[in-house]
Amino acid sequence: MSLDAIFKAYDIRGVVPDQLNAHLARAIGAAFARFANAPQILIARDMRPSGVELSRAFAEGATGQGVDVVDLGLASTDLLYFASGRLASPGAMFTASHNPAKYNGIKLCLAGAAPVGQGTGLEEIKAVADAGLAPSGQAGSITRQDLLEEYADHVLSFVDRDALRPLRVVADTANGMGGLVVPKVFEKLPFALDILFPDLDGTFPNHPPDPIQPENLKALQARVLELGADVGLAFDGDADRVFLVDNEADPISGSITTAMVAEAMLEKHPGATVIYNLICSKAVPEVVLENGGKPVRTRVGHSFIKRVMAETDAVFGGEHSGHYYFRDNYRADSGLIAAVVVLGMLSKATEPLSALRKPFERYADSGEINVEVDDPHAVIQRLAAAHPDVTPDWTDGLTLDFGDWWVNVRPSNTEPLLRVNLEARDVESCRRHLSEILDLVKGE
Repeated sequence: MSLDAIFKAYDIRGVVPDQLNAHLARAIGAAFARFANAPQILIARDMRPSGVELSRAFAEGATGQGVDVVDLGLASTDLLYFASGRLASPGAMFTASHNPAKYNGIKLCLAGAAPVGQGTGLEEIKAVADAGLAPSGQAGSITRQDLLEEYADHVLSFVDRDALRPLRVVADTANGMGGLVVPKVFEKLPFALDILFPDLDGTFPNHPPDPIQPENLKALQARVLELGADVGLAFDGDADRVFLVDNEADPISGSITTAMVAEAMLEKHPGATVIYNLICSKAVPEVVLENGGKPVRTRVGHSFIKRVMAETDAVFGGEHSGHYYFRDNYRADSGLIAAVVVLGMLSKATEPLSALRKPFERYADSGEINVEVDDPHAVIQRLAAAHPDVTPDWTDGLTLDFGDWWVNVRPSNTEPLLRVNLEARDVESCRRHLSEILDLVKGE
């Protein structure tokens, strides 16, 4: 069974058991133990049924190398990152995030939630796992620890609880790990919480745990309108991402949430640096500058965001995909922290979220569009050649900025796809320019 199919840019992910099974998990556990070179490793898992066997096998591989394992049990990914920071230990989270039920995977980090991905050790772990490691010396121990209460208190440290006012909140946890962590955080807040699909069920009987897809927000939107709620929160399967819908059930993009959270973080940390990736709206750096902060643009992906955050001591970083990173969260991402920060803003506001969001929404965007092409790099070169008057930016794929509109086209790390993101001044010009770009991409 080839490891090439399951080792991705930022994590390990595949269909169980065809691509990922206990034998491979055991080999990866041993390889990670050797790579991390630490006395103990933390493991946690989401609610997917296969996670029990896979995480147990991984622990066997790690303890076989003489390393102790601390099993955190069921957890969200951001809880695992919190534990990695709090306990200064490497960690392994068993999850396939928003992927369908047949998938599972492993997100790895070093102590302090430092990322492990392409260029930061994942290739080395893959090579050692592929070669195999015999058990060495005395086996390590496996102990269990529950950090849910500590994690909830940590999330709440990002908001002034005394300044919160009663709000009605609907959370769609999509049968994912939000069903565990959301109630624990909200039980200490003055909000009326209504949870959709709270049962932990890795078969996802209600809808896929992928809130970036509009169809997966329908139940949340209907419930917000039914209850007259102030806000809706949609979490993905491992609950590290969140998307918001306002009181009128209109979705709020990851870019706009990034801009809103940036404003709140800059109020607490004047003059701080804020990171945003290059497919975020231009509204994000504008809002950061208007609030006295320093915007820094980076590539897409958590390993890049976290590295630049460390280099710049940035207080916050956001991605259009719904990942929000906080310096005081070991530079790791947390959907729940972002959610409580926005709820703090809403508590102070005299207007509903539908009005509060308006100053942050300045442009029209296409959303991310995936286009299958035979040779992604050739298509990107063709796009650049078609616009000789625009200076190309090759930071991550190709970005062309025409002033009143811009487009980024970047290849997928794992598939013959191009990912197209475009933003313009208004809906009509966005539609027109997108049509032009897609014609070029498809060679029409």
